[in-house]
Amino acid sequence: MYPKKVAEDTAKVLQSYLTYQAVRTIIDQLSETNPPLSLWLRSYTSSHSIQDGEAYIEGLMTENKELVLRIMTVREHLAEQVLEFLPEMVKTGIINANTDHRRQLLERLTRTTSSFSSLETSDFNPDVEDTPDS
Repeated sequence: MYPKKVAEDTAKVLQSYLTYQAVRTIIDQLSETNPPLSLWLRSYTSSHSIQDGEAYIEGLMTENKELVLRIMTVREHLAEQVLEFLPEMVKTGIINANTDHRRQLLERLTRTTSSFSSLETSDFNPDVEDTPDS
């Protein structure tokens, strides 16, 4: 296991996700203040992958530098608001989800075992003698 590599990959995904959230926020803001620019950014985003936030920003730089600066500002603001709570929220979320999954798995295993057990016990009943019919 490579915890540092996992952390780096996770940070990159989170950074791209915050870029996505910043773009969504800006599109919503622009829809009220500058609808044509909102439509343009929505169209640009639908035709350019935002999966890699940094590549998205680099591509947008050639199209609209002001939007790039706005996206970077909003993304940084989101990061400041979110990242403080994130480690504990992720840890708690994983612990709770794992507990739920384990409970469901145990219920399924128990249900399967009890169904199988009831089939076995119905085939063999020591109180009933096996006598041929006359």
